[in-house]
Amino acid sequence: MAESGSWAAFALALAVFVLAHVVPTRPAVRARLVARLGVRTFLLLYSALSLGLLTWLVYSLLAAPVVMLWYYAPWQRWVPLVLMLPVCLLLAGALGAPNPLSIIGGMGEGFRPTAPGVAGVQRHPLLLAFLLWALAHIPPNGELATVLFFAAMAVFSGIGMRAVDRKRQRSLGAERWHDLAAATSLLPGRALLAGRWRPDPRRLPLLRLGLGVALYAAFLLLHRPVIGVPALPPGWPGTG
Repeated sequence: MAESGSWAAFALALAVFVLAHVVPTRPAVRARLVARLGVRTFLLLYSALSLGLLTWLVYSLLAAPVVMLWYYAPWQRWVPLVLMLPVCLLLAGALGAPNPLSIIGGMGEGFRPTAPGVAGVQRHPLLLAFLLWALAHIPPNGELATVLFFAAMAVFSGIGMRAVDRKRQRSLGAERWHDLAAATSLLPGRALLAGRWRPDPRRLPLLRLGLGVALYAAFLLLHRPVIGVPALPPGWPGTG
């Protein structure tokens, strides 16, 4: 009974988390909420709700029964160690950057379609960072509940990219959206390889790049005291 209750709690938390990120973002629902609350209040409350639900989901994950799908091998720790650097760089490049095509939307002031910044790497850098974060943490975590958690986050992020594209096309209009998205791509790096986007070395966001490296350093240093597991492989400083 205890185990079934733990699984039920985890399933409920996961379902509520997904629904909370699907229902309020429906155009009709979002429009009513924004009209009543205002954009800033809506985003603030929605962010607080997301954080609270994520906390609940993590606690229910920790309480779920341990069912091993595979066991830990030392090489698995290198997957998040490598992927978390681009995750941190994407986060630093995307947070606060103008991008009317993104999941936040409305942040279009200062956005230049011919020089879209980090959106030239991928149109939805925040969702891409979330997707890479989730995928990076699957190999070293072979417990069933943990795999379900990270897999759900990855699928949610991947589906979210398409969903945001459709919503922005409706809100901006197809022609306007295509003009804004001309130098971006859904597949990471495709706009660069196709020659639709060429980053200007003279305009590299050095401050944001530095912030991304600092975030990565914080990930390495704080993973053990916060999560309880060192990010670095055994034998490295701080893993003893």
